[in-house]
Amino acid sequence: MKESGQSSEPALVLGAHPIADSIQGCLSQAGQTVLTDLNADQAADVRLAILVTEEDADLKRQWIREIEAKVSGETLIAVNTETIGLDVLQANALYPERIIGLNWTEPADTTLFLEIIANDMTDATHVAYLEEIAQTSWNKDPYVIHGNTGIRMRLLAALIREAFYLVQNGYANVEDIDRACRNDAGYYLPFAGNLRYMDLMGTYAYGMVMKDLNSELATDTKLPGFFTEMVRRGEWGMEEGGKGFYQYDDGEVERWRELMGKFSLEIRELIGKYNFGNSAEEVILQFKNGSGLL
Repeated sequence: MKESGQSSEPALVLGAHPIADSIQGCLSQAGQTVLTDLNADQAADVRLAILVTEEDADLKRQWIREIEAKVSGETLIAVNTETIGLDVLQANALYPERIIGLNWTEPADTTLFLEIIANDMTDATHVAYLEEIAQTSWNKDPYVIHGNTGIRMRLLAALIREAFYLVQNGYANVEDIDRACRNDAGYYLPFAGNLRYMDLMGTYAYGMVMKDLNSELATDTKLPGFFTEMVRRGEWGMEEGGKGFYQYDDGEVERWRELMGKFSLEIRELIGKYNFGNSAEEVILQFKNGSGLL
């Protein structure tokens, strides 16, 4: 990651998604003026408009039309999109080359995650600008996907699909799944990621296991009945503050969110001591020089 600095450029943050608040916090920490009103006097001159909405293509396109009617032709419009193709959002836009995918994770003001999605139509200068400001001002460790959709949700969905399969077929319960993920992958993923961890453990061993296991992994194309029934009953987890996979009593949701914020800061500090972009020698040298943190 590059050395962190400040940015004085104002930016728009629009949409009713819950993560909008922590995105505003991320930009504010970088010294940016955050506008949340598309009709504000400064809105017409911003270089960046960030849109975060639910996963609804029509809603996103409607927002894009409204933004384009207010901002200049040079304004970059960065839209969160997990499953909707970037080309779908670019279709019928006044300047499709400036529509770009930008995915965040909660809390956006403390986590390192940022996924940038670009395709053949995207203006490369917009990608370069987002990478630069993410690294130098937002304290992010961004990566760029050249395609129509990102990879974060695909990787997560594969894990969730297998978890659903194991629960649905009685191999494990919800608590078992969470313990298996938290106490194994949860230990090494912040340090190395899946593929470097395979290098550490030995790719041959993983190759032997996966050769036999691949054919047994879930290939379901539909959500399992127990989960669709949960959603139908309104068991939407902490978003609604009552029940999801677990039951939450009065005050528990607020406490969990408080703990998540605290944990996010602590895990970021830990990750910073083992900078993913550095070689092992560089990390060791950082510690010897007393500068293990980013």
